[in-house]
Formats: sequence, C-alpha cells, structure tokens
Amino acid sequence: MTRFRPALAPLAIALLGFTAVPLPAAAAPPAACTPAVVAGATTDARLTGLFTAYGNDNSRLDDWTGADGTYSLRLPSGKELWIFSDTFLGQVNADGSRPPVVEEGGTTVFLNNSFAVERDGRLSTIHDGTAAKPTAVMPPRDENHWYWAGDATLAGGIVETTYQEYERFGTGAWDWRWHRNVVARFAPGRLERPISVHDLPSGHGVAWASATLKDGGYTYVYGVEDLGSPKYMHLARVRGQSLLGTWEFLTADGTWSRNETDSARIMSGVANEYSVTKVGSSYVLITHDTSEPLSPNIVAYTSCSPAGPFTGRQHVYTTPETGGNIFTYNAHAHPDVAGDGLVVSYNVNSFVNTDHYRDVTIYRPRFLDVTFE
Repeated sequence: MTRFRPALAPLAIALLGFTAVPLPAAAAPPAACTPAVVAGATTDARLTGLFTAYGNDNSRLDDWTGADGTYSLRLPSGKELWIFSDTFLGQVNADGSRPPVVEEGGTTVFLNNSFAVERDGRLSTIHDGTAAKPTAVMPPRDENHWYWAGDATLAGGIVETTYQEYERFGTGAWDWRWHRNVVARFAPGRLERPISVHDLPSGHGVAWASATLKDGGYTYVYGVEDLGSPKYMHLARVRGQSLLGTWEFLTADGTWSRNETDSARIMSGVANEYSVTKVGSSYVLITHDTSEPLSPNIVAYTSCSPAGPFTGRQHVYTTPETGGNIFTYNAHAHPDVAGDGLVVSYNVNSFVNTDHYRDVTIYRPRFLDVTFE
C-alpha cells in the first residue's frame, strides 16, 4: 500500500529528539504563581472505551476505525469536535483485523484527515465525498500533496483548524517534505468541507500547528521547528480569537515581533504535537519526551506565563504499549473534555505496515486523566 506507508513516516521521525533543556530565549519575567505538581495519571475508561466501541461498530462502513492526531474543540452547540490526521474508515473483521485498502481490492478507506463529533457519549464520523467514496474534509490540491491536522480554535462561532501541507517531490518512499501552514475555516453545521482556506506564516521552517491557547485577550499559537533531532518550540500570538489577525512572534529577548524570522527557539525536547494548558495559576506543558529516541514517557513542564520559560520537568506517564514494532507519540491535553482531571491523549502506531491490518487496536488514541496537587 504505497500511499499509506509514506503518509505515516513523519510520525516515526516525530519521535526522535534531543535534550529537553530550556534555551536562553525566554519571555520577560512572569508574575509569581504556584507551579502545578503532577499527582498521578490513570486511564480514562470512558473515552478509551468510547473510541474502542465506536471503532469496532460495523453499523456503518464509511466511518472511523482508527486514526491519529487527536485534537479536540468544544463547539458552540456543546458537542465535542474530534480532529484527526491519517484515518482508517470501513469495517472491522470479527477477529479484530481490518480488510485491505480499496486500492488493493479491499474495503478499507484511508484518508489523511477527518473529523468526528461527540454528543451525549455518541460519536459520528465527518468526511467529504459520499458514503461509497469518502474523501478528506481538508482536500489536497493534487495527488502529490496532503494535509495533516493541527490544533483548532473557535473564532466568532467558526471553527479554525490549522493544517500542515506536505508534498511529494520524487518516487522514493522518503521523497516528501513539509511545505506550508494553512488555516481552514469550517461552519459548525457543515464540517465536511471548509468555507475558506488561508495561508499562515510559513517562511521560517516552523509548523504552526502544535497547540493553541486563549489567554489574556490573545490566542497563542505554539509551533515546532522539526530538525528530527532536536525539535524546538516556537511561539506566536494573535490579538483576539481569529488566527486571521496580525501575528507576533516571541523573540530571543522576550519581546514580540511581527517578523517571523525573529521567532526564537524557546526550548527543545518537545514533540510535534503538545499542549499548554492553564492549571490553577500556572501553565502546564504536556508533551512526549523527545530527549531520548522512541521514548514511552509523557512529561510535564510548568511556567507562570503562556510564553514560558517552561521548567521543572515532571514524569506524567509511561505508555505500556511501547515495545517491539509499537511506538507512542504526540501526547497533549484536552482541557474542554470532561474527565477525572486533565484529559490527555496519545497516539499508538507500528513501524510495520501490516500490523495496522492485523490488529485494529494499535492505531487508535489512548486517553488519560492527569491529576495535580
């Protein structure tokens, strides 16, 4: 399945990191706060069970059976929007396997992005196209490009979802690269296709899609400069709620500049997807630990400001799935989702492509409840 293999390749690369040490770049000294202390992390049985049951349900054959990415956003209606990147649609066999993809004569559909909507504990899949021929909610411009989803925000009742566009430039399995950042705007009542798509800053090699945070009249946008090893956090902000406003970038001296090339490396050791969440009086960064290759560890840092510095690394959870061909990655929080603590998800994958057809449980998100003292 040539299309699936390169599409998952960046996720393996996303696990490789370097030292998780804050760099000299930092914001101005923040106000005093009480750092949040991780008390523990346990499996969120409701969400893990919800996606397991939904993925195994064959009442529809054009819906979700597994995906990664796993961002979320509370809609004005109170529904929860789940935002996915690479997604399997179709049926699940009685033995817990999935059929081959359509291109190989099977019935499984593979899309590079999709949505699911949760209401009152029930999920429904959102895709474009038809039930017989589903297509991605964020369509590619051609067969040599595709979009992976990042975090999303709500602006005036409109869903603004960040996407990273990747492009293929050769015939080899690794002949692809990140190309640019965009934001797609969706009406909550018509999520199968965007109202409009707009360019985001893309001239400094930063994927502006890792996380968003509304705080103090600004929407903060966290990005990653992915060098494989290491990876660096960057930070931008927009006044108000919409990402279509004027962007400012955090610089090495802690000031803000409208020039993207002034964007500074805040710290290393973050994953491609992470989160920053207000917990009590402090801000908590949740990320997979990329200070070591293929780490199963999820860690937390704290700051008194959304702009950092993030310090005091704490261990949150060690993913039990990691081992052999199986790896985990891209943990981040879901502050709008109800749970017994701060809900955190992480993704599970395999380096062996056939594993995704042998066992549907591999390529599904897991959920945790993280509590703080």
